[in-house]
Amino acid sequence: MLNRVVLVGRLTKDPDLRYTPNGVAVANFTLAVNRPFSNQQGNREADFINCVVWRRAAENLANFMSKGSLVGVDGRVQTRNFEGQDGKRVFVTEVVADTVQFLETKGSSQGGGQGSPGYQQNQNQSNNNDFSRQNEEDPFSNNGEPIDISDDDLPF
Repeated sequence: MLNRVVLVGRLTKDPDLRYTPNGVAVANFTLAVNRPFSNQQGNREADFINCVVWRRAAENLANFMSKGSLVGVDGRVQTRNFEGQDGKRVFVTEVVADTVQFLETKGSSQGGGQGSPGYQQNQNQSNNNDFSRQNEEDPFSNNGEPIDISDDDLPF
């Protein structure tokens, strides 16, 4: 049996970081994921998928990503139920993330806010070192053309 989910979408609001009574971090968030087709009016619709992530990944998500940030989620679908305040049974389906990939830096998203000062400072420091990206060879400079590489140079 297989239960695997891979999503790429934008956070609909800032992640909700909380801690269990034992001190374990947990973050709830909702991803807006575009459907791969347009509706009859020619517009793209989105699904809003509830997700949860635990421990260090939860803290990192809450500290570095905000509303509008583009993230990738790899995890599984999980269902649970509990008794609501009104006494009725509440059923929840959500994606439990094993990993959350940050697909853009904080502040560069459509709706994202400003980065924390420490985060911005670290970015600036890395841009000012001797190994700046400007000195690197552009790996995409061949515009998709085949490259000449020896079989001896391949790692497999």
